[in-house]
Amino acid sequence: MQLLMKKPEVEVIHYPRLDTVLMVENSIKNAREYPNKMQLWKSLPRKVMYQTFQIILKYLESSGKIMIDKDGSILWTHNPKILEKSVKA
Repeated sequence: MQLLMKKPEVEVIHYPRLDTVLMVENSIKNAREYPNKMQLWKSLPRKVMYQTFQIILKYLESSGKIMIDKDGSILWTHNPKILEKSVKA
């Protein structure tokens, strides 16, 4: 009997380190305008492999910290101060 296993969509070569994830987070938070993916990737203070960058964006989006619209613009949505106020109320 042969087991059928799903093959991952993309083979991950390199997972991001925490400092890289935080660097991308801070770049999005501190952006004056909400860049698209390519603009953000090119504006990062350090070089990051594009595949690793994509993994970080997927993580931030799934955790509710960012939203990516159909045009590829990135919006920072995480606001702990508002959450804290709603918990106190």
